[in-house]
Amino acid sequence: MEQSILKSTKKILGLDAEYTPFDLDVITHINAAFSVLDQLGLDPAGGFSIEDATTDWSEYPVSPSQLNLVKTYVYLKVRMAFDPPTFSFHIDAANEQIKEYEWRLNAAREVALEEVP
Repeated sequence: MEQSILKSTKKILGLDAEYTPFDLDVITHINAAFSVLDQLGLDPAGGFSIEDATTDWSEYPVSPSQLNLVKTYVYLKVRMAFDPPTFSFHIDAANEQIKEYEWRLNAAREVALEEVP
């Protein structure tokens, strides 16, 4: 499985990893999604961003169970900014998924904070 944040996001978007004309766009949207996650309190390091295809998912400082949600969340946010669906019901469904993931990630963060002595 691809570990590069940029390459795996491009793959899910339907872009070939070697096709680079849209890399700046995709990176910008990925970093915007990470900024939202930081505002939700999910980045204990105080900010995370990528510059190219060398940054891997394993570098994002969350638990493995949260990382699965983060990956899908980042993809959805990038998809909605880079190549949104044509039909409004698809847009609504994606936005609902985004809201659910934000809620779940925030809830997991709150539980983790309660466990810290």
